[in-house]
Amino acid sequence: MKGLLKRYVGDRAFYKTALAVAVPVILQMSITNLVSLLDNVMVGRLGTESMSGVSIVNQFVFIFNLVIFGALSGAGIFTSQYYGKGDEDGVRHTFRLKLIFTSIIALGCALLFLTCDDWLINTFLHEEGTEGDLTLALSEAKSYMLYTVIGLLPYALTQCYASTLRETRQTVVPMISGFIAVGVNFLFNLVLIFGLFGFPALGVVGAALATVLSRFVELGVLAAWTHSHPERAGFIRGALRSLRVPLPLLRRVLVKAMPIMLNELVWSGAMTLRNQCYSTRGLEVLAAVSIATTVINVLNVIHLSMASSIGIIAGMQLGAGEIDKAKDTARKMTALGCLCALAVGGFMAALSGVFPLIYDVGDKARDVAAYMMTVSGAYMVFYAYNVCSYYAIRSGGRVLGVMAMDSGFMIAVAAPITAAFAYFTGINVFLLYAIGQGTEILKTVASAIMVRKFNWALRMVRE
Repeated sequence: MKGLLKRYVGDRAFYKTALAVAVPVILQMSITNLVSLLDNVMVGRLGTESMSGVSIVNQFVFIFNLVIFGALSGAGIFTSQYYGKGDEDGVRHTFRLKLIFTSIIALGCALLFLTCDDWLINTFLHEEGTEGDLTLALSEAKSYMLYTVIGLLPYALTQCYASTLRETRQTVVPMISGFIAVGVNFLFNLVLIFGLFGFPALGVVGAALATVLSRFVELGVLAAWTHSHPERAGFIRGALRSLRVPLPLLRRVLVKAMPIMLNELVWSGAMTLRNQCYSTRGLEVLAAVSIATTVINVLNVIHLSMASSIGIIAGMQLGAGEIDKAKDTARKMTALGCLCALAVGGFMAALSGVFPLIYDVGDKARDVAAYMMTVSGAYMVFYAYNVCSYYAIRSGGRVLGVMAMDSGFMIAVAAPITAAFAYFTGINVFLLYAIGQGTEILKTVASAIMVRKFNWALRMVRE
């Protein structure tokens, strides 16, 4: 037992280092998701159709966000290792690559959303089992999407600054800029959705405009601090004088970044497909998914932050050549993340009977949302283990292993199983959701095998 504790439980110095990275990320993610929850509640006061329309658009924004995350992650592997090695030029070059990659993605997605909005939205609208107005839901979704695209580019650029600062141990600044942005978002949601203080009541359009405004504010705060503090963010010196990147580094980053970006695209697409399968059981289910997902995102922040910290800390240790130390960090922080997930999952299950009551939606939507929260609470420890394993393997640049474990599993196992039960059986949404989410247990088995048997802890930056 003593040996087991030593293997999975760190000392005070270990947790001091780990929490110094994790806590600012936890605070930033918590306040961001808390305001998203408040946004969700405000839109929920507009009715089932408005909430369902916003939920549909957010499925596609979710894919965009994760593709941006994937592009940043590929370059971020090198950023962390260059920083651990003390190579400031390397960090600067990876920052430039992030700006190039994410700008291209943002502009491409904006064009796609604007030209294919009807087709994208209609994939989620089904007549069967629906009590709401599908035409109104379509109209609300199109209105929300039209204004949402304005915020895609500032969001992408913000993530370039924030991710690079976090990977160079400047975690407090992104947290503060996030606090300011969500404050702006919350204030203008109140004003623009409901028409307070003489402003027009814009409904879902107001929600979209408030989010867009907060994106620009966050980018402005983050960029202003970074450029005015080159002594603490050394990579910014000369970073925008050109976008030149050494060709050998570009090739190496592309080898890592493209598979990770593809992984996030496929994984998020498969997750969206799984939610689309749930939507076959009625418009009310879309509202329920929106309610449950928002709460889940708020409560997921602890183990997600632990997982993100694995990528940052283990990446720096690998860059410094401390292979065994990186493995030890990943193992102990995964154990801590799973322990937190057990506690948070129980809390979410306890909350499930109360939280959906604050929404102005039908009884069916409330019942389904409560059930989804309970099921997700029960599965949360499996989610935690899987995401911690993902960040551990990714920190060593093992992108093919990450793809097999993450998007490969989703597209080959989780999504097909859910689709088969959704389209070829008549089971109700409760059993369908339990089966769809329950595939995470199978993924945990695959993740455990990958972490134990796969040589993921590699140093990629050169002397």
